[in-house]
Amino acid sequence: MHNVIANGASIPSLGFGTYRMSDAEVMEVLPEALKLGFRHIDTAQVYNNEAAVGAAIKASGVARGEIFLTTKVWVTKFDPADFIPSVEESLKKLDVDNVDLLLLHWPHGSDVPMEIQIEELNKTVERGMTRHIGVSNYTVAQMQKVASLSKAPIVTNQVEYHPYLSQAPVLDACEQLDMSLTSYYGMADGVVPKDERLAEIGTAHGKTAVQVALRWLVQQPRVIALSKTAKLARLPENFGIFDFELTEAEMQAIDAMAKPDGRIISPSDLAPEWD
Repeated sequence: MHNVIANGASIPSLGFGTYRMSDAEVMEVLPEALKLGFRHIDTAQVYNNEAAVGAAIKASGVARGEIFLTTKVWVTKFDPADFIPSVEESLKKLDVDNVDLLLLHWPHGSDVPMEIQIEELNKTVERGMTRHIGVSNYTVAQMQKVASLSKAPIVTNQVEYHPYLSQAPVLDACEQLDMSLTSYYGMADGVVPKDERLAEIGTAHGKTAVQVALRWLVQQPRVIALSKTAKLARLPENFGIFDFELTEAEMQAIDAMAKPDGRIISPSDLAPEWD
């Protein structure tokens, strides 16, 4: 596995995401994922599984210092009265002194101005609660604004990204701002594993459609992919993407699969007006 370097942060290019995972699933699968070689874990306050993630890290036997750990502040905690206490609660649940990356989860859903949100986010760096900060679900304009407002570097924008959704404008902004793009929903809610075009590309490499999509993500400059599974049997498939390389023609063929209506996640009360 390689690391993506962005604004001074070194982030493992393949992460293990815990969205929609129960405590029991986290405790069963995450320790094995870490034993297999995953070193980047992604959770969030609103996932309600931070305590299980912390316990699973301890159960894995992998040293905390070897793990890049991300969590996110939910929109109802953006007010200055709630922000720092919510992060303190996250650290307590995770049973860690700090996280490696702390994100603002969505740009909307709160009346707190962005300037105040960023001020609070910077306080967490100053207090040693996180090593790095970033955002999630931001547009290009919002990325540029937050970069200009923040004292500490913004190292990533975590967004939906898969073969059916182009994120070219966001990737261009990441290049300009020295940020990374962290991809979630890489399997497009179960569409990728059934895609015959991806399976055909995979056949040439002895790989599955899932592995092709994950490889396509991490093979792009500045892109980090979050994989996720609640099944132990799927872990080797998700992790086995660093022993082959897609050709330029294959990368372009997957790029061309993007559709105007390819976006899946866009809650009306949280989402911006997308690029």
